[in-house]
Amino acid sequence: MSLEDNRREYDYGQLSRESLANNPFTQFTLWMDQAIEAKIQDPTAMSLATVNAEGKSWQRMVLLKGFDKQGFVFYTNLVSRKAQEIDNNAQVSLHFPWLQLDRQVIIGGQAEPLSEAEVMTYFLSRPKGSQLAAWASKQSSPIASRQTLETQFEKIKRRFAEGEIPPPDFWGGYRVVPSEIEFWQGGENRLHDRFSYRLDGDNWHISRLSP
Repeated sequence: MSLEDNRREYDYGQLSRESLANNPFTQFTLWMDQAIEAKIQDPTAMSLATVNAEGKSWQRMVLLKGFDKQGFVFYTNLVSRKAQEIDNNAQVSLHFPWLQLDRQVIIGGQAEPLSEAEVMTYFLSRPKGSQLAAWASKQSSPIASRQTLETQFEKIKRRFAEGEIPPPDFWGGYRVVPSEIEFWQGGENRLHDRFSYRLDGDNWHISRLSP
């Protein structure tokens, strides 16, 4: 089968203006709850797109670790490629690919650093292995081999064999404060339903977009 013939119909459901919440965070909560209830794989996984100083974009999957009316939270190594690009250009986008439900959510906004208190609280809630890995990995930097990484992990494991593991000073997180959120529901004959929430001052304006 050629790639041109690799297709299916989107027939899970429809999305109407009447069914939408007036606030995008309320709508996102509903869809996230439904994604979790449907037991789709990794419902909190989201693609994060950033742009470097030369205007080149890059994407990678990260995990959503919290959200409210202030924005969408994720954590990362602060010397990673994503963090360096955010430092240069804080305008980013997030994409939730809930394709098992024929749904997508796209978020555009500004990434703002989390406070030390927020970072500390989340880091201490992580499993010990994840805490150790945060210390062991110089994220995005070249590495000679897998063995090099495992050796560093064991070294860090011995270092913190006793007591609480503090977060490294090169580890933190961001809150993406949105200015636009789009909800996409796949439809028959490629007549998808798309609704965009755009922030204007303190108010969200909703528009139906052509598929």
